[in-house]
Amino acid sequence: MSDRVETPVAAGDYAIARVAGGLVYTAGMTPRVDGTLTLTGRVGESVTEEQARAQAGIAAERAVAAAESVVGGSERLLDALSLTVYIAADASFTRLSQVADGASEVIAARFVSAPLPVRAAVGVASLPGGATVEVQLVARLADR
Repeated sequence: MSDRVETPVAAGDYAIARVAGGLVYTAGMTPRVDGTLTLTGRVGESVTEEQARAQAGIAAERAVAAAESVVGGSERLLDALSLTVYIAADASFTRLSQVADGASEVIAARFVSAPLPVRAAVGVASLPGGATVEVQLVARLADR
């Protein structure tokens, strides 16, 4: 995964990921390429459900890359335990789970033999920089 996604850089005073108790916790990751948001706006206004779903996938790839960067590579991650997908959406947009499926699809492809993680899809008024989605991941480390 991290072969095609650059290691994320914190946009403020925080760590992109931390390890504790055999788990890796990532900061919220927005969909960026070369440090630039790939799309801005709210679902149900200027952004379609399909666009937001794709953005969730990009953000999930970045969350995995962040986790990999603090543990020394992809082979150290056993599976994903939890995903939180924040979606900037118009109050009338209710298909949040379908947007979050874009993140789940990336995780399922990355951790093929593992069960899917638990997940929350949360509608919000705005996200950093006007991002459409933000994904936070908790992953489990493999035993050495």
